[in-house]
Amino acid sequence: MPRRRQYWLMKSEPDEFSIDDLRRSKNGTARWDGVRNYQARNFLRDDFEAGDAVLFYHSSCDSPGIAGEAVVVRKGYPDPSAFDPDSSYYDPKSDPTRPVWYSVDVKFVRACRNIITRPALAAMPELKTMLVLKRGIRLSVQPVTESEWRVILNHAEWV
Repeated sequence: MPRRRQYWLMKSEPDEFSIDDLRRSKNGTARWDGVRNYQARNFLRDDFEAGDAVLFYHSSCDSPGIAGEAVVVRKGYPDPSAFDPDSSYYDPKSDPTRPVWYSVDVKFVRACRNIITRPALAAMPELKTMLVLKRGIRLSVQPVTESEWRVILNHAEWV
């Protein structure tokens, strides 16, 4: 039986890596690296598969919210930034023979004409249980239900 497509929200600070940076990447594709939270790492390592859908969320900025859509094009693999002493994501305890941190590759699909802000998301009753809206949930990678995905895609205006 084929695996069902999964839906994800991935947060990035736009001054570090934005939806436009993803669009401008070679072939619109980039490695999602630098995740240093064990629960988020587990999602990347164990659950992400090529073809999964991604909501690209700008965080820690003036207007946090959903900035666009991407798709996973390479499932979880050891994050090379963990082994690179020149990387800001370097982890000196990392061992390439027993990797701790994982990455996935994502490809740009489309950008929102305007960010779907956190207050706009919170105003949608269908999203009342969405993880990104819950207090204390700060995961940079989190699951989204198919119904949440559809509500957001139907609400978005695309460039």
